[in-house]
Amino acid sequence: MIIGIPFVTQIPVGASMERAFGHDIVQMIVHAGPMVKFVLLVLLLFSVISWAIIFMKWRLFRKAKAETEYFLEVFWESRDLKKIYLASKDLGFSPVGRLFKAGYAEFDRLRKIQASPDSEERKGSSAQHSSRSSEVGSEEFTHSHQAIINNLERSLKRSNIDQSNKLERALSFLATTGNTTPFIGLFGTVWGIMTSFRGIGLKGSASLAVVAPGISEALIATAAGLAAAIPAVVAFNSFSNRISGFRAEMDIFTSEFLSIIERQFLKGR
Repeated sequence: MIIGIPFVTQIPVGASMERAFGHDIVQMIVHAGPMVKFVLLVLLLFSVISWAIIFMKWRLFRKAKAETEYFLEVFWESRDLKKIYLASKDLGFSPVGRLFKAGYAEFDRLRKIQASPDSEERKGSSAQHSSRSSEVGSEEFTHSHQAIINNLERSLKRSNIDQSNKLERALSFLATTGNTTPFIGLFGTVWGIMTSFRGIGLKGSASLAVVAPGISEALIATAAGLAAAIPAVVAFNSFSNRISGFRAEMDIFTSEFLSIIERQFLKGR
């Protein structure tokens, strides 16, 4: 038994600071200043909304891709527009499918206008004219043909723009998040460092124990800003590439659809 030698446990210099702040990020946030907490709250809102948009868009584009592949398979296998229209009725996510439905509806409307009684009367009266009747009929057919193609092309262009706008909806928020959140986090960091140096000035001490807590709290804001920005930028670039692919498919489909209308329903009349 050893008598008279007290056992002294040496406490590290930073032990008290480590107990107060630890290496736990939650503790750093709890001990942060009001402005840093406000900045972190703003960044949290940006991050939550961004992740909600990312999840929503991911589901939307996944369904759109699957439905577009199915629709194009049906479209290339069967050139019967009525059958294709019936097959595309339940495709609510495919931009190409919605483009086809808009084009088919416009073509059906124009065809009904042409088949109206007034149109038939004009055809009958022109057929009773003199030897120029066949020439007049040909001119009327050419004019009608061009009018249908022009109207249909305008309708498809409007629908193309509408589908592109739907695909791009809410992506601007991801771009805003990627561009602004690092600066918001940097603002919180700068504010936290300013507060730390002010505390140094008031205490008249520049030891590590005084400086480190404030700076570590301040750097949390920068880390949070980057954590919000990086997924938003990656998702924005990925979704933009997918939208470019959908646009290319819609442009190709528009040209092919107009070609089918002209070849099967106008030239054969």
